[in-house]
Amino acid sequence: MSPPTEATTSRLLGADRRLLVCCGAGGVGKTTTAASLALAAARAGRRVLVVTIDPSRRLAETLGVNSHPEAPVRLSDERLKALGVTPPGHLSAWMLDPRQVSDAVVKGFSRTPAEAERLLDNPIYRNLSAMVAGMQEYTAVEALHGFLKDDHYDLVVLDTPPSRDAMRFLDAPERVGGFLDRRIFSLFIPGEGGLIRRATQALVTRVMDTAFGEQTRKDLQQFLGLFGMLLDHLNRNQAEVEAFLKTPAVGFLLVTSPAREALDEAFHFAGRTRTLGLPVAGYVLNRSLAERAELPLPAVAAGADPHLAQAIERLLPAAEAEQATARTHADLARQLGDRGAVFVLPYLPQGASELEALDRLAVALG
Repeated sequence: MSPPTEATTSRLLGADRRLLVCCGAGGVGKTTTAASLALAAARAGRRVLVVTIDPSRRLAETLGVNSHPEAPVRLSDERLKALGVTPPGHLSAWMLDPRQVSDAVVKGFSRTPAEAERLLDNPIYRNLSAMVAGMQEYTAVEALHGFLKDDHYDLVVLDTPPSRDAMRFLDAPERVGGFLDRRIFSLFIPGEGGLIRRATQALVTRVMDTAFGEQTRKDLQQFLGLFGMLLDHLNRNQAEVEAFLKTPAVGFLLVTSPAREALDEAFHFAGRTRTLGLPVAGYVLNRSLAERAELPLPAVAAGADPHLAQAIERLLPAAEAEQATARTHADLARQLGDRGAVFVLPYLPQGASELEALDRLAVALG
C-alpha cells in the first residue's frame, strides 16, 4: 500500500492546521498515533503540543510526562534530538487532569485569593466531577481554549477517550450548561430575587435540610454562590471553542484498526461529526499489514537444498494466510480512501520500543 501523498500529508499537518483531534475505539493505538502526528509536525518545524488522556507508562516516559504536571512539559533538547526534531520545531506534551484545569480556572478568575481558597476547599466542588456528567469534558474544552489562545504552539494534537465517550467532549457545553444555569443557581442562593423567589428559596432550603442535612445544604449554597461568578467566563470560552471546532483550522482524524468493531466505531463517529458540522480530516488505518499485500510468496528455487525446500513448504500456509490478511487490509484502506483521505500505518513487531514506534509511525505520517 502506497504512503499518503505529500499534498495530503502537508494539508493534514500544514501551517493552516491549528488543531487535530484523534478519535477512535479503545485499543486501536490512538494515543501513540496522536503522539506520532505531533512528532511528524515537530520534525516539519512546527511548535506542537500533544494533549493525551492516559498514555501507557512507556509512552509517557518517552514523552517525558510520567506524572500529571500542572502545565505542558517541553521535551528536552537531548530528547528532541533523539526524536529527530530540530529548531524551530519543538514538541511539548501534557496529560489532561480535569481537577488541575478546574482549579486553575478557579484561581485565575476568582475575585480574591480568599474566595478561590473557599471554593477549592468546598466539599461540593471537590466532588464536582463525580456529580456532574460531562464535567471532565467541560474542563477539557477549557484547557483546549487556553492552549489555542497561547502563542506558544502552532498545532495542538488532542487524544480523546474512546469514540463513544469522545462525543461527550463535543456536546459537553450543552449538557453541563443544564447544571450550571444561573436560573437554577438562584433558587439555592438565599437573598436573591423578589418575594416569590425568596419564598421558593425558603421551601427549597427546608426540603434540602430534610433530605441532605443542614451542613450539606450550606456547603451546596456556598459552592453555588462562589462558582456562579465563573459561569460567564466558562460559557464564553465554551462558545468560542464550539465555533472554532467547525472551522477548516480543525481536523478530526478517525483512528481505527482493521478489526470490524473498530471500523464500526470509526464510521459511527464519522456520521456524528458530520451531523454536528465538524470537519473530518480523514482516517488512520493503524496496525495494518496492507504494505505487505504485494510481497511475493516464498518459492523454492531449482536445485535448492532439500531441507530448505521442506522448511519453505511447511511455512507456505502461514505465508499464504498472512498475504490474504494483508490484501484484506489493503482493500479496507481503499474503502476508507473512498470516504476521504486515508493514512495507513504499519503493524509494528512485538518488542518495538515506544521510541521506535513513534519514529516509524512519524515517518509514515510525515
